[in-house]
Amino acid sequence: MSAHSQKSTQSARLAHGGRIDRSRTLQFSFDGKVMQAHPGDTLASALIANGVHLVGRSFKYHRPRGILTAGSEEPNALVGVYRHGDQTPNLRATQVEVYEGLMAISQNRYPSLDFDVGAINDVLSPLFPAGFYYKTFMWPKAFWDKVYEPVIRAAAGLGKPPKLADPDHYANLYAHCDVLVIGSGPAGLAAALSASETGARVILCDEQAEMGGSLLSETGSTIEGLPAAEWVAATLATLAARDNVTLLPRTTAFGYFVQNFIALAERVTDHLAQPGANLPRERMWQVRAKEVVIAAGAHERPMVFPENDRPGILLASAGRTYLNRYGATVGRRVLVTTACDSAWAAAFDLADAGVEVVAIADMRATPPEHLREAAARRGIRVEAACVVTGTSGRLRVSKAMLGRLRNDGSVVSAGDVTCDAILMSSGWTPSVSLYSQSRGKVVWNAEHEAFLPGASVQRERSAGSCRGVNGLAAVLEDGYAAAANRQRRPQPVPRARADA
Repeated sequence: MSAHSQKSTQSARLAHGGRIDRSRTLQFSFDGKVMQAHPGDTLASALIANGVHLVGRSFKYHRPRGILTAGSEEPNALVGVYRHGDQTPNLRATQVEVYEGLMAISQNRYPSLDFDVGAINDVLSPLFPAGFYYKTFMWPKAFWDKVYEPVIRAAAGLGKPPKLADPDHYANLYAHCDVLVIGSGPAGLAAALSASETGARVILCDEQAEMGGSLLSETGSTIEGLPAAEWVAATLATLAARDNVTLLPRTTAFGYFVQNFIALAERVTDHLAQPGANLPRERMWQVRAKEVVIAAGAHERPMVFPENDRPGILLASAGRTYLNRYGATVGRRVLVTTACDSAWAAAFDLADAGVEVVAIADMRATPPEHLREAAARRGIRVEAACVVTGTSGRLRVSKAMLGRLRNDGSVVSAGDVTCDAILMSSGWTPSVSLYSQSRGKVVWNAEHEAFLPGASVQRERSAGSCRGVNGLAAVLEDGYAAAANRQRRPQPVPRARADA
């Protein structure tokens, strides 16, 4: 029986939308259970589309863990993937691409993910304070070699190491370019366009399988009169047609060394069911660039509240990405808790897709009026000066307790809401890791309440959100300016517009 004729397992998949290839259906398994997905899915998006949020257990107390993000910053959804009869542990489900026959397993649980005997550690957690083992396991001394150490070693780690020799091969490649652009969001695409227009040799790399960054999840903005995703497609086609441009998707910049020497890791065949025998599994690019533009974007910060680690609690941008890029809904009844504007866009997109947004709890006393009006048009309840004070649910969140912030800083109960997902956002932190590797010093910016890149030590420029520039039009302009070549004036910056 073909996958097309089988009943769909994708209970949380929208009937339309997303950037996945709905003309083909793939089968994969997670912990032995066969599920369905589409080309373009990551393992994380496929699991969410199948209604699966519990994906692992925490290291020490074996607490239930779910998908938190949609990118490489994912801390929870670490899985093992079988390949050549052996498994590769601790891969992020948000980066593993689904292919026909993919076999993935959860980690750090026994005998199963739903029923893990190690969860007794959570019940006994008051007996296991931080550092308790330094004194506890020192007596009697003779027990260390034969009792304590073997047990501790057996319990350490998350995944199981491979048992067989690695049959894959790996490649190295040295390259030179005039401009290396790291990140293919709006700032990175603008920088690549600006630099390539002058005839400079440009390499544009991005860790995602599809270039475009946040623009691929954007529904309410236009650039040069085109929807954001269409502008991305047109821009990538323009860049691909230029002989002086090299596009490297699935490529992570992981090292910035002296004299603008950058190390890139390209995943070549991990996303293929049957990779060619002559293809390497990964390729390391060692690039010497005359100039580097870092367009690494920013990381969304979670809200801090008790029990904010339950499965079904995600970052707001992740919920929006799964909806708009993958056509998957993170829940049927969703609560949004935030301290900034961006999470409201996720709430609006979910509501427009038919998902019930039970409330937007904004800890600010006076959220912007235009956002409140947009919420009212969609029938979304808004609670200002409101925070989540706790959650409940065994293997997935089922209820959230709300609290009202008083002027004196105290919190009073504002009731409970039933929900099967919570999206949270307390703002954005610029990604400055590569800049710091270049030996640059970050500087605290009181206005942005974040550390931003300071003076460049090497021939490097940061652009867009990674240096605190916000707003689509401003980010595009900053990307163009960062890569503007003095030999020829770049073309006009594309005009961008965002709708609430």
